Amino acid sequence: MNQLICNDCGKKYEMTPTLWKCDCNGVLNLVKDTPQIDIAAWNHYPNSLWRYVETMPFSKGSKTWESVTMGEGQTPLIVLDPHEPNTYVKVDYMMPTLSFKDRGAAVLMTKAKELGVSKVIADSSGNAGTAIAAYAARCEIACDIYLSDETSPKKIAQIKAHGATVKEIRGTREDIAAAAQKAVDAENVFYASHVYNPYFFEGTKTYAYEIYEQIKGAPDALIIPVGNGTLLLGAYYGFKELFENGLIQKIPKIIAIQAKNCAPLVKAYQNAEESASPVTNTGTLAEGIAIAAPARSKQILEAVQDTNGTFIDIEEDEILNARSKLSEKGFYVEVTSAVNFAGYMKYKKEAKETIVIPLCGAGIKSK
Repeated sequence: MNQLICNDCGKKYEMTPTLWKCDCNGVLNLVKDTPQIDIAAWNHYPNSLWRYVETMPFSKGSKTWESVTMGEGQTPLIVLDPHEPNTYVKVDYMMPTLSFKDRGAAVLMTKAKELGVSKVIADSSGNAGTAIAAYAARCEIACDIYLSDETSPKKIAQIKAHGATVKEIRGTREDIAAAAQKAVDAENVFYASHVYNPYFFEGTKTYAYEIYEQIKGAPDALIIPVGNGTLLLGAYYGFKELFENGLIQKIPKIIAIQAKNCAPLVKAYQNAEESASPVTNTGTLAEGIAIAAPARSKQILEAVQDTNGTFIDIEEDEILNARSKLSEKGFYVEVTSAVNFAGYMKYKKEAKETIVIPLCGAGIKSK
């Protein structure tokens, strides 16, 4: 069985279907060596994120993913504008459930199936819930999704369509997570958390592998939205693995974007703190990153600092303006995803700097 290690106290555990945090309440990471990347082997697999399966900590020769995949990954990388030829958007809303969360959900639910799990519980602001619900359906695993009672009706409808049971909770994002975690412990089931389960990051790291193939190297900078950090940490781990295999000469700078009305990581970065203290969410349209107390804040801050990156916070009117401008360029994104472009417009880029911006969720999913 794969081992897990606490990010805070270093205690190690054998992976079991019901383990999701350390006894000290710390988050768990996978114990693994840097995978040896064989680029030639990628073409032995389908043109999806599973072409990188040999870099993931599954049993050698495991084929469980073949009955789970819906062709997720390999999303287009497109020049943003003819006048900005070094800036690309990666259209990650071109996924089965219309968001980048399919990357992590496909891998996490494949692991759940491999472990023989019969039921999962997850909490989400919306997109992770739709992704977990869809892949749970593929795995024929029962699924409960805990959401805010103010979640976009379109996302709730999507989750229900996949056969999952929706639990609408009144309260903060942290209240919703607490309710899900209480149910996980009470029912002794698998917590399909995009925050706590490290297998989710084995899926989101494929974002980096795809960019590497698409531009034949690494960009200078990544603009990435951050709430719980699932895409940011995945991208960081993916490029770090490429770097440690000698396939790239540097890890891109990570420019992390938060909504100013809920920006605990920006505050921690500005105060040179090792981890973020909880803040009060004063209300933001960017529901997907409205995380007042990110559980992996220490790892997120370390990743940004390790790449000589920075944090940028965005006002509400800047979010709406950015969404409008992206639409004028042909990209209709959900409100949270517009935060990325707003961050790009505030970022002081260098001449000829190559930048990649993720378009994380489709506009049709928004309220």
